[in-house]
Amino acid sequence: MKALALSLLAVVSGLVAAAQTSATVTATVETVDIDSGQRTVVLTDIAPQDAHLEAPNWSRSGKSLLVNKAGRLYKLPLDKPRLSKVHTGFAKACNNDHGYSFDGNTLIISHNDERVGTDGPNSRIFKLPATGGRPILVTENYPSYWHGISPDGQTLVYCAARNGEWEVYAISIQGGFEKRLTDAPGLDDGPEYSPDGKYIYFNAHRTGRMHVWRMNADGSNQRQLTHDEYDNWFPHPSPDGKWLAFISYQEDQKGQHPFGRNVKLRLMNLQKGDVKDLTDVFFGGQGSFNVPSWSPDSKQVAFVSYKLN
Repeated sequence: MKALALSLLAVVSGLVAAAQTSATVTATVETVDIDSGQRTVVLTDIAPQDAHLEAPNWSRSGKSLLVNKAGRLYKLPLDKPRLSKVHTGFAKACNNDHGYSFDGNTLIISHNDERVGTDGPNSRIFKLPATGGRPILVTENYPSYWHGISPDGQTLVYCAARNGEWEVYAISIQGGFEKRLTDAPGLDDGPEYSPDGKYIYFNAHRTGRMHVWRMNADGSNQRQLTHDEYDNWFPHPSPDGKWLAFISYQEDQKGQHPFGRNVKLRLMNLQKGDVKDLTDVFFGGQGSFNVPSWSPDSKQVAFVSYKLN
């Protein structure tokens, strides 16, 4: 959803031209095994381009995925893959920045909240029971897009625009004061805690390309981890702390993460620092791999590939 907020160009440029806006999209929810590279189709769904499936989270039980579609959230059991709507009360404009707490009891959502106005991006972060319920506001300020929660469940990290600058912030899950963790020219986005809570991984557009970075949980010691020719977004550390999965655009996107581009998933060994391809190149981008999507056993990740019809 931040792609829309950052620039209209991200919506109408390249492969997603204006003539395609009425097209339908085939969205395929998949899992991929990190050892064998085997991809397994969970569900295929056809919908208008503005209402396709996005952003799978893996439940902490390992038995289902959580996805969003047309502003609503859906549970997707792996043994019987049919969409089942999650009750989110008034929050019926959820975007693709959502996920579970480490203990699996709390669901965090980013909802485009028209109560604070419709002129520009209005996403705010809410919490609710993982099984559904009444959303409780966490971030008063907007736009705010959730991406990670601390292992103890007490702190959220997110991407937010304040005074025109997109940076990484942290806030208590009870709300209140938000702490700015990054302060650099260019977009900082996609923050997520390591499973031990010591680090936050994120992506930053500081060198002319988007790359994966890491910082201490307090925002100190920010260090670039990728240095290649790709645009690298949304780093997700595995539950066992050994791997970092992220999505790589094949071409420079000028600080955007649009839908409808050639991308692939890649995997970094956090002990050695080397990177390997996890998938071949596929048609995707925005919506494919935005949020934490590891299986609890650290053996698979979930993502969405697309096809324009």
